[in-house]
Amino acid sequence: MIMKLINLIILLFVPFLMMGLIKKTKSFWGGRKGPSIMQPWFDFVRLMKKDFVISNTTSAVFKITPVITFASVIFAGLFVPLASGSAIVNIPVGLIVFAYILGLGKFFALISAMDTGSSFEGMGASREACFTSIVEPAFFMVIGSIMALTGNCTFDSLGKILSSAGTYGILIIVFTALVLFIMLLTEGSRVPVDDPATHLELTMIHEVMILDNSGSDLALLTWANGIKMLLISSLIAYMVIPSNVSDFVGVLLYLGVIALLSVIIGTVESSMARIRMSHVFEFVFIMSSLALVVLSLVMARMFGG
Repeated sequence: MIMKLINLIILLFVPFLMMGLIKKTKSFWGGRKGPSIMQPWFDFVRLMKKDFVISNTTSAVFKITPVITFASVIFAGLFVPLASGSAIVNIPVGLIVFAYILGLGKFFALISAMDTGSSFEGMGASREACFTSIVEPAFFMVIGSIMALTGNCTFDSLGKILSSAGTYGILIIVFTALVLFIMLLTEGSRVPVDDPATHLELTMIHEVMILDNSGSDLALLTWANGIKMLLISSLIAYMVIPSNVSDFVGVLLYLGVIALLSVIIGTVESSMARIRMSHVFEFVFIMSSLALVVLSLVMARMFGG
């Protein structure tokens, strides 16, 4: 019970630290002191105190989307193994529920952007839908392959790769981690796919979708995006953290992996520019290629080769 409470606290508050560490890393590589690691939390509190402005052209869809988007990532987070090494809700269909609950939040985000009547936000929604249509099949391919290998139909299968795959285990973990990291950059709207700090509407993807949101609505959407990044990072952490460690050590290792991933994201954003929009699809398709490699390794392990 205590570990489930710790998982819930991590799910709600670690995303702010993750975002703060990314900004701190970018400031370090830029030769600046940068904001406090708690600045995302301060920004969230400031936005929650502000009132919001809603355009007369929007419908009820726009008003309920921030709550639905936030609720969807919280609900999806219940099925992901966090610091304790086990999900708060651990059921065989957890993968399907996780993917489609996040898809529900994404759906409302897309129609909310189009509900504003803005051609720019509609353009961002179109781009977001295109990238998601590439990411989801690769994600299902990787997780489904690992579940078939381990014989476990929950996210717990990620922690059993080494014991089930033998000499193939390390390769499967490496390629799966790369797939999830690209997914993290894409779904988290990070460089090189997107730039959360950009103000050029013609090149924006996620940020242009929420241009009309303000106040507490914007705070919830920002919080939800941070939680989504934490969930994907947690899948990577679960693969590399040994399963035989104590709960206390497991929490420390988990936070260490999340911090390391945050530093890597900040370093990537500091060392490379955002790629051209026409080349984003090529970058995201790398995820599909790596997923096929994972599938091949799993098939080789299961049937010889």
